[in-house]
Amino acid sequence: MHPDLEPIAFLVGTWRGEGRGVYPTIASFEYGEEIRFAAVPGKPFLSYQQRTWALDDQRPLHAETGYWRPKPDGRLEVVLAHPTGVSEIEEGSVSGGVIDLTATSIGLTATAKEVTGLTRRLELVGDDVLRYEVQLAAAGQPLQGHLTAELRRVDEA
Repeated sequence: MHPDLEPIAFLVGTWRGEGRGVYPTIASFEYGEEIRFAAVPGKPFLSYQQRTWALDDQRPLHAETGYWRPKPDGRLEVVLAHPTGVSEIEEGSVSGGVIDLTATSIGLTATAKEVTGLTRRLELVGDDVLRYEVQLAAAGQPLQGHLTAELRRVDEA
């Protein structure tokens, strides 16, 4: 693993769990989730793949893919793409097992739904639990809570 990855090395592996989504413009929902972080030999970034599904009937809900790039002084840059026509650049910090990110750029295709803001906070609890919160500004709504989840490490590969 590239030495620059040390601040976020705790993310490497596969995480699975459940979460809850809320937003004023949609019905609340519960979901299952899997996230995979992988080191790329010799490279100073982690690859990231995420997918969610409905708990009631297992239908796919959402997915993201991208890269997490730690920088000097506890900074972190994240580049993500969504199949819904949204791309985002997030920047923030990592300290211990806590990551705070804010979208600094959000790209939208012509048919994507309006997204104007996004933040993420991830926290490692112990060695094998990852909790997160996502705040969203979209569809004319201000930045507010959207997703919360608790995932457990199922593989350290």
